[in-house]
Formats: sequence, C-alpha cells, structure tokens
Amino acid sequence: MDIPLTIKDAAAALRANEITSVQLTEALLDKIRALNPTLGAFITVTEDGARAAATEADAKFAAGIDVGPLQGIPFAAKDIIATKDAPTTANGLILDPAWGEGYDATVIAKLREAGMVLLGKLVLNEFAIGMPDPDKPFPMPQNPWDLERSASGSSSGTGIAISAGLALGGLGTDTGGSTRGPSSFNGHTGMKQTFGRVSKFGCVPLGYSLDHINPMARSAYDCALMLQVMAGHDSKDPTTVDVPVPDYAAALSGDPSGMRIGLPMQYFFDHPDLDPEVRTAVLAAVKELEAAGAIVKEVDLPYGGEAKDANQIIMYGEAFAYHRPDLGSRYDVYGRYTAEVLTRGALIGASDYVQAQRFRSFFKAKVAEVMADLDVLITPTSPSPAPRRSEMSPEKQLAGPSFTGQWNLTGLPAMAVPVGFSSNRLPLSMQIVGKPFAEATVFKLGDAYQRLTEWHLAVPPIAAAVPA
Repeated sequence: MDIPLTIKDAAAALRANEITSVQLTEALLDKIRALNPTLGAFITVTEDGARAAATEADAKFAAGIDVGPLQGIPFAAKDIIATKDAPTTANGLILDPAWGEGYDATVIAKLREAGMVLLGKLVLNEFAIGMPDPDKPFPMPQNPWDLERSASGSSSGTGIAISAGLALGGLGTDTGGSTRGPSSFNGHTGMKQTFGRVSKFGCVPLGYSLDHINPMARSAYDCALMLQVMAGHDSKDPTTVDVPVPDYAAALSGDPSGMRIGLPMQYFFDHPDLDPEVRTAVLAAVKELEAAGAIVKEVDLPYGGEAKDANQIIMYGEAFAYHRPDLGSRYDVYGRYTAEVLTRGALIGASDYVQAQRFRSFFKAKVAEVMADLDVLITPTSPSPAPRRSEMSPEKQLAGPSFTGQWNLTGLPAMAVPVGFSSNRLPLSMQIVGKPFAEATVFKLGDAYQRLTEWHLAVPPIAAAVPA
C-alpha cells in the first residue's frame, strides 16, 4: 500500500475507498516505529488514541457522514501544545507535569472536531528557544536529508515528521521563525498566519506578543486546509481577532497571473551571509512565477536588520518575564542552551523593550507603505541550507541574519515554500509574505508555484527506503 504524500491526496483516497483511516494510521505508526529512533521526531506516540480516532473516522465515512477534508487524516503536534490524552513537556524538565492535563488546546480541539487523528507529540527546542541539549532525556532531532545537519527549530520535530512522512500534517509554533525555519531545512511548506488569526489558548508562551500556532504540511494546499479549521476568534485567547475566515482552498486557482510581487533586495537579498545557492534558487522561483504571469518588481524596504533585532529584544524580554521565577530557583534544570538564551532577557531593560516596541510600530507602517501596491513580498526563508549541528551555537544564531523574525514583529502572514536543493542535496526555501489577514493571497501564490514544480513532494532517501 502506497501512503499518500499529501493531505489532499489522502483525503481523495479515503473518499474513493482506496484506503481507510485505520490503514493509513497503522502505516504511519509503523513508519514512526521504524524511523523515530533515528530521526528523533516524536516524544510521545499516542497509538491507542490514534487507532480509536481513525476507527471513528471510518465509521462516519461508512455512515455517510463527512465533516470535511481533514476527516481521517493523521497529524501530530509540537509538545508545547496541550492535549488531553498525552502529557505536555515543552521538551524540558521544568514544566509542571500537571500543566495542560486533561484538556485540549483550542487548535487541537478544532482539528479533532474536523476528524483529524492525533498520532502524538513532537520534539522541539526546549520551551521553543535555545538549541537541543544531548544531556537531557529527550530525542535529539535529526535532519532526514542529512543526519549531521540541523533540523532547525524550534518546531524541529514537526519539520522532521512532515518531511519523512511520519505525519501528513503537523502543528508548529513561531515566535521568530520557528515554523518557517524547520520547513525550510526539512523541505516542505509551513505557514505563519497573521497574528490574532489563530488561538494560542493551551500553548506554553515564549513571546506573548509574537507567538503563533501554525500548520505545517507538504503543500500550501494542505496548510490551507488545516488553517481553515484552526482559524477564528476564541474567547479564551484575548489576542485573537474576530474577523471572517475565508474559504482558503477555494482561492487556489493555480494561476498567478496579475499577482504583484515585491522583492526587498536590501538585507534580504544582498546580505553578505546569504548563501549564493539560496539566492539563486529563490530568484529562479520568482522567474517561474513571472513567466506564469505574475508581475515582479524590486522594492526599497530598509531596516530589515533592525527589525530582526527588535523582534529578538521583544522575544527575549517577554520570555524572561515568563521564566524568571524558575530561572532564579531552578536554573540548572533547564537545558544548557535554553538557560543561556533565556537569561539574555535579564540584560534587556524597560527602555530597551519600549524602544523596540516603538520601532515595531514604525516598521509596520513602513512595510504597509511598501506593500500598498503589492500583493506579496518574497524573500529567502533561511540565509543558508541546513548547517552541521557541530558548527552551530547560540552566539552564531544571535549574530547572524534572519529573514523571518521581521514578520513576527509586524504580525504579517508568511509562508515557507521549497524551491529546490543545494549542490549537496539540502532543501532550499523561499518565503511569501502577505498583507494582514491576506493568507488566501499567500496560499494562492504558493499553490500556483507548487503546481509548476514538485520540490515540495521530494522525499528524503532515509524515508523512501522504509517499505509502505
């Protein structure tokens, strides 16, 4: 039995009686058992719960009940999001074991109601920050394209699970790029929607004013199906916005004709640390969209580096506020990298935080001005392909460029889309940035590109070698 690669294809197969949800779920559980010891994607696998949910989905199909395209589709969630049938650890030993006990985060409840099958909880950088610590009792995430390379973070387990085909959809979180980075390094699609579009109730916070919970999947189409269910106002989360949620999939025509794309060359394309192969691949993808009818122009968007710094100042300040009691009393219980990064927040004063927030308002206005006659901006997602883990450090991450945190600062939707491979066969990615609450436009362009190419369907050799 061939396991469908995408949610879209699996949904079609379920409705054509080519496969059952139970068969699909068992096949993925088998694959998890085969690959997870090497790849380190899952902390907890909820086999019994997954089988029960798959059985229920099949029973509904048999009774003629179809609640939507996610019915019977297996997914997994970053282990920073509460689930009633599995513990939440945030990949650390600090969090109270009772945290999140007995209830689902709003996004989990919505996806279950839509018929999705939860396979388990996924590895992350501890508390969604820092780097993996091999001395802690959690799986070490491995990039399925090259086990010596980083899977990025903090949603590393979700990125691995989607790339290796251990789940058809997944949930990540993103405060400065933690959904888009893993999507970039692992070679699939990841969407950070507009701030306030999706409830964060039931998720351990990192940066209160920057956090997002996001869909991750192979394709823009699949992410659109998930966001359709996840989006909406939630009285349990005061940061959610009560605005209509459009039918995202209905907007996916495959035609980018007339769509207006801006290329912010300063910082995003001319930074000296941008890998030439990344730059070439992203510009080649833009050329393909232009050949298909999109309108492309270079735009002047200054202050990209300052926006990255402002995002980090706010993130470290807000993270320190949350973790300060535990850092003071149980510093050594944190992973070594997590403790080091979190304590940076102690060096940020009230004036630094206020100035970063003032710049945030200024930069949001500047971006809105630049995008006034555009539909989207396109940038690289990551400055380079996945680096070797042995070459990484918190200091390098702090000092290097980032092309993702700017869009947490502004709250704009931004989606990572695969655009090819480096000369040593590592995934490359572009980022599509939209206007506030214009996820449908971002999905439309990403889906159009993915109908022209098949980079998002590439499977790592380690996963392809596992028999279905």
